[in-house]
Amino acid sequence: MSEMSATEDRMRGLLLRGLAGDGAAYHAFLKELSAHLRAFLRRRLMRLPDDVEDLVQETLLAVHNQRHTYEADQPLTAWVHAIARYKLIDLLRRRADRDALHDPLDDDLAVFATSDTEAADARRDVMKLLDQLPERQRLPIQYMKLEGLSVVEAARATGMSESAVKVGVHRGLKALAAMIGGST
Repeated sequence: MSEMSATEDRMRGLLLRGLAGDGAAYHAFLKELSAHLRAFLRRRLMRLPDDVEDLVQETLLAVHNQRHTYEADQPLTAWVHAIARYKLIDLLRRRADRDALHDPLDDDLAVFATSDTEAADARRDVMKLLDQLPERQRLPIQYMKLEGLSVVEAARATGMSESAVKVGVHRGLKALAAMIGGST
């Protein structure tokens, strides 16, 4: 039995005992789940480390509130990860609204990748596409959309004017959409 399936079985057993009324087992389940959620979310929120703990707590609360929906014959990981993804999407939407900063290239990869391997593959594919762009488009996209720099910071890092950075991002995203099969 692999370590992952042993962990799944142990946590599933703790949850089922907790649902049957064993308070100590339920407490142990939540404690172990919080450690797993922290690692799961930390990988997806590398640029937002301050939000990880809040999202862990929101997800634990959602798991607790939705515990009656867990079906004992279903994998626990899939159920918990679905809840965590919904909470992650909610967080990203709130941040996008609050900060007026939307980072579709990086956020979509993190949210929809089902494994670290897929996220790495997706990032590699994006980087291959970016490598096809001229430097005046590639660098502004890389700095602003992937690394989260402001226009001013990206201009400083590239030696370009702020206007040139904005134009580079706009033209670069348009070129990427055309490469992927979007509109020109």
